[in-house]
Amino acid sequence: MSERQTLPSWQKLTQLAQQKKSQHMNTLFAQDSERFNKFSVELPKLLLDYSKNRIDSETMTSLFALADETEVAAWREKMFAGEKINKTENRAVLHTALRGSCDKNLVVDGKNVTEQVEAQWQKMESFVNKVRQGHWLGYSGKRITDIVNIGVGGSNLGPQMVTEALKHYSDNSVNVHYVSNVDGAQIVEILRPLDPEKVLFIVSSKTFTTTETMTNAKTAIKWLTASSFDESAVAKHFVAVTANKENAMKFGIEADNIFEMWDWVGGRFSLWSAIGLPIALDLGFEQFKALLNGAHEMDEHFINAPFEENMPVIMALLSVWNTTFLGFQSQAILPYDQTLHMLSAYLQQAEMESNGKSVSWDGKKIAYPTVPSIWGELGINGQHAFYQYLHQSNNIVPADFIGSVASVTPVKGHHETLMANFFAQTQALMTGVNEAQVRADLKAKGRSDEYIDMVAPHKVHQGNRPTNTLLLKRIDPVTLGNLIALYEHKIFVQGIILQICSFDQWGVELGKGLAAKIQQELETKEISAEHDCSTDSLLRYYLSAK
Repeated sequence: MSERQTLPSWQKLTQLAQQKKSQHMNTLFAQDSERFNKFSVELPKLLLDYSKNRIDSETMTSLFALADETEVAAWREKMFAGEKINKTENRAVLHTALRGSCDKNLVVDGKNVTEQVEAQWQKMESFVNKVRQGHWLGYSGKRITDIVNIGVGGSNLGPQMVTEALKHYSDNSVNVHYVSNVDGAQIVEILRPLDPEKVLFIVSSKTFTTTETMTNAKTAIKWLTASSFDESAVAKHFVAVTANKENAMKFGIEADNIFEMWDWVGGRFSLWSAIGLPIALDLGFEQFKALLNGAHEMDEHFINAPFEENMPVIMALLSVWNTTFLGFQSQAILPYDQTLHMLSAYLQQAEMESNGKSVSWDGKKIAYPTVPSIWGELGINGQHAFYQYLHQSNNIVPADFIGSVASVTPVKGHHETLMANFFAQTQALMTGVNEAQVRADLKAKGRSDEYIDMVAPHKVHQGNRPTNTLLLKRIDPVTLGNLIALYEHKIFVQGIILQICSFDQWGVELGKGLAAKIQQELETKEISAEHDCSTDSLLRYYLSAK
């Protein structure tokens, strides 16, 4: 038994889970008309309704006790204070410092973090203004019209998700494009319509060694120099965001064109840093600061609100309850706002790369389920794809429904139709419909007994499917900052409760190492004898077919 499983609150929750598995939420709502008021949290721009979960006051009291017993508050303080809570890499975790949520005199490894961040903000603002105002010119003296961000993982998903979500706030001073896939089809398709004289490339890589990113960056340089006939053109068309300045300079990017990252910022939490440069170029620096301010608001709430009113803590506890105690192994992220069409993919990386682990802080095997697999899609699209599974499958999938009160692009009648579906789906997932109701409905429609006997079992919905509802006033830089930081802190709290190292990603490294070796074999056409027979045969087939 692990240390966590010996906690009184853990053992109490294990007992409660056995009771709640057979309890229907319809009963819970029938017993308590104040359920919404008890199990919801409202902030100025965001509402969380978590009443449609298999919980009651006793469950929540035990979950809050678990947060106390696992010392979430103390670990929260350590994170904001810059302690090296990323133990396996001996690093601080300070993405919160990027939005001004840490002490002004915070020192890590002998350097004032706040001063470092403010210096980069100033450099970013100056650069953004030069590009957007047409003062930064390409090799032929033409202004920059297109930005191509080259990155992968956190260097791509975060900025692209935000750019897509806030495109209605862009003044179109520049057009922003993203390249992440090493499949050459993507970069070729993006570069084809662009004018090399007017393109600025941002190469975003913490280490400046990531194979996919560097392969795409080399292709971009070849494309540029084929047009300019001049290697020196790189200085006018390439900037870098990296923690490895030396590698970036070796690559050919001038020192003044390199924006700094730090080892205390994880890639999947880095959009607030210079990794967010394409966001700032697209929206303007003031809008980028509004995004930071929104995240700062959530930081303040996370720091100051008691657990019973603390949105990130509550969401983390519900995830632990649903996955670790009730055994639901997947979770859907379902945005009902077109602007958030990349949110599911972004949160998939944020949570699964952070907490998809199976050993505890001390390196011992964990005996309990940790985090669910995260997946999802825009709500209306999902309704006509996989909601059948959500409603009637034997597998129960808790879901976060995310919507907005006001649309950023109001078209008469559209938002009401969208939100009617939004509210109806959480109600249907909870209430379901039993066989007696189905039979009565079919009878009222004049169906024969024979037809009813045949169809009724297929129309039954068991309901009792957990959902959270997050309702934003509207999608803008501040509310989006609120939302992203909410999930970041949820992930942190999950990791503390589950005793997981949330800020490394060793599982990613193994595949990368093997890929580098196999790539060399494919290039030399000399297959090593070290592979298993399947991999060996696949490589040989590939080479012979090619």
